[in-house]
Amino acid sequence: MAGTETHFVMPTPKVSAPTKLLIVVSPYYKDIADNLVAGARAEIEAAGATCEVQEMPGALEVPPAIRIADRLGDYDGYVALGCIIRGETTHYDTVCNDSSRGLMLLGLQGCNIGNGILTVENRAQAEVRADPSDQNKGGGAAAAALHLIEMQRTYGQTKKGIGFKPSSSLDDDGSFQIA
Repeated sequence: MAGTETHFVMPTPKVSAPTKLLIVVSPYYKDIADNLVAGARAEIEAAGATCEVQEMPGALEVPPAIRIADRLGDYDGYVALGCIIRGETTHYDTVCNDSSRGLMLLGLQGCNIGNGILTVENRAQAEVRADPSDQNKGGGAAAAALHLIEMQRTYGQTKKGIGFKPSSSLDDDGSFQIA
């Protein structure tokens, strides 16, 4: 059982420069979400960073919300939070797989994301994992995002698009110059 095992937890890095994170949370199970957010906020503040919170209706909306914020906002990283409890249908599998896949794809594209969306069999498992004084998965997700941010800073900014980039020089008629 996960609640009885011990494992190594890396210390949360102190941020090397001003750092702003966006916590995107689905409050479908409000009490669980509130605990996840509390744990994430505490971890972010302890590292010397700041954060904002954006709520989304469900776990499936979290990855698109992060994508929008990454395109249009000014955040160094993201914390994805929510809870998916197994029900009587296969919808659980769809929500778990697709939300996780969406977050992973964003991460592979350069977003610094800590995934704290719980995928559990029952409410009791969720309560233990969300509790900041117990497993604190919200804090763990925030720590993961902070580690990725610091790694990106260590190795240099990598927010570069792929493909061609038009020249910033314009001809007198407003068209792009081709070099």
